[in-house]
Amino acid sequence: MTKIVALLGLVLGASVYAAALRQTSLPEREIADRPISVNADGFTSSQTCQACHPSQYNTWRTSYHRTMTQVATPETVRSDFDNTMVQSVHGRPMQLERRGRELWAEFDDPDWKGIDGRLPGRIKRQVVMTTGSHHQEVYWYETDQGRQLGQLPGTYIIAERRWMPRSMVFLAPPQPWPESTTGRWNSICINCHTTHGKPRLSASSASAPSGKPDTTVAEFGIACEACHGPSDRHALVNQNIVRRYWSHLTGRIDPTTVQPARLDPKASSQVCGQCHGIWLFNESEAQGNDEHGPRYRPGDDILKSRILARGTHPEEPVVQKRLAEYPEFLRALFWSDGMVRVSGREYNGLVESPCYARATEPARTMSCFSCHTMHTTADDPRPRRDWAATHQVAAGKQGDEACLQCHSKFRDNVPAHTKHAAGSTGSSCYNCHMPYSSYGLLKALRSHTISSPTVAESVQTGRPNACNLCHLDKPLGWTAAKLEQWYGTPRIDLSEDDKTIAASLIWALKGDAGQRALMAWAMGWQPAQQASGTDWIPAFLSGLFDDPYDAVRFIAYRSMRSQPGFSGFQGDFVAPPVQRRRDIERIVNAWRQRQAGSGRRTDAALLLRADGSFNLEAVKRLLAQQDRRPLRLNE
Repeated sequence: MTKIVALLGLVLGASVYAAALRQTSLPEREIADRPISVNADGFTSSQTCQACHPSQYNTWRTSYHRTMTQVATPETVRSDFDNTMVQSVHGRPMQLERRGRELWAEFDDPDWKGIDGRLPGRIKRQVVMTTGSHHQEVYWYETDQGRQLGQLPGTYIIAERRWMPRSMVFLAPPQPWPESTTGRWNSICINCHTTHGKPRLSASSASAPSGKPDTTVAEFGIACEACHGPSDRHALVNQNIVRRYWSHLTGRIDPTTVQPARLDPKASSQVCGQCHGIWLFNESEAQGNDEHGPRYRPGDDILKSRILARGTHPEEPVVQKRLAEYPEFLRALFWSDGMVRVSGREYNGLVESPCYARATEPARTMSCFSCHTMHTTADDPRPRRDWAATHQVAAGKQGDEACLQCHSKFRDNVPAHTKHAAGSTGSSCYNCHMPYSSYGLLKALRSHTISSPTVAESVQTGRPNACNLCHLDKPLGWTAAKLEQWYGTPRIDLSEDDKTIAASLIWALKGDAGQRALMAWAMGWQPAQQASGTDWIPAFLSGLFDDPYDAVRFIAYRSMRSQPGFSGFQGDFVAPPVQRRRDIERIVNAWRQRQAGSGRRTDAALLLRADGSFNLEAVKRLLAQQDRRPLRLNE
């Protein structure tokens, strides 16, 4: 009997092993429940590039471009799937598990319609793909609709090593039940998180006769051919080692591939802009993209196949057409003067910059490659991970040199121009001319429109200027006086509040959800803390901890933990309002105890009275004027 049991164990073990082997060895074209990677249209994959370009290949392997989309395996996911339970604010907890090399989840059906007040149906699905690997990781599961994907109701936040309900990850109005995101990867994410994606969503698609999506890509992630173009011919031609090295020795340009750095500044920036821009398509181009993928190839003029949506040109017919379909289109992407306000759209910022738009010769035209590089160089002392984590800024371009390479007249005496001490954060070209006034990924990001701070723009658009993003304790009136004194910037008429109350508090109390998010982030930014002090910040940051927008609360929670004395703060930003208000009371009480000591702040600009207490009347008055229009920022 013992031998029979042992034999059965061997048989069962062998069958489990065989099943696991099938999971890993199934040919890509035979996989039916997720998008697949196939070589077509001249694309040959980055693996082919590795043989001749090992250094560039290894650099790319380190970058987050490579991992923007991956097949979900125990090695690629950043979170723990070993019998992990994830709490949710919408419905019941999500249960995660591993089955051999497969990742599975059980959760409330995101496509539930709330019929008859019943609880949503419970479903189990295999997690087959991930998006993101730097800040967040989004998980996609197989559906019964061909290669169409659904999204788990939770998103993993990498820095905090915690899950968040997916409805909280983007800045959007609170909802009783999150909207469905089934099919979103196939229709939206594929465009910028893969190489040469073909959604093939249309029921009339020749490649999907069943009417179910038949999505394919050349490669998951942003791979070599996304920037260098389809390269099967390049690989074929250069198989001859003599020919290959002769080309290198003579410096002859190889016509079978594209080197973005050798293109003129505008064409090279379009290579980046194909993903880092806000694009619209006419109907025929949209249909072509669905079936065949994007027509643009690196080196082409991208404006021949798509239309750049610019907030500075709202009268354009294509923008007007989009506004008719989606009235919030411009507000979801741009400040009121047309400057882009969301992440991932740096190309839009670049083309509005004088350094790009007004340049009269290619050598002095700013491009993406003026600051960034797609591969590390031999003179870069940084570990590759550090280079990747700092947005692939080139060696030597992390500081003022990025600007001084063109603006050399300031090189000998930068402080004479900045009016701040050499080497200080206030003397940084980036901080003044590319301030943190864009939003995305649950934080503030640098604007990529090169501009100079003005109070007029802040008043007209609500966009925080560089001065008040650092000097959080100063009013716009103070900023206007400094800019007039230092640079002759004309003053404008200001309201009494703008003259006397710290601009950060006006934006945090009166502003829209996007402004409140930026202020929550700025209160945790170390240079701002150094310039403005921190002894007053917890009191006002705690108010944002009760904001109706989930993203604002999370950013406030993160910034609260950066305040002296609050590093161990454990408030729950996803908790019900009653619990959150208890957390706020704890913060305010702790702050008041600190205020009772010597050296307390009593600045009227910070709405603090002479005894260190709140000017509650002013706080309530500003809150009553808060911009409560629903806002969704489409990063």
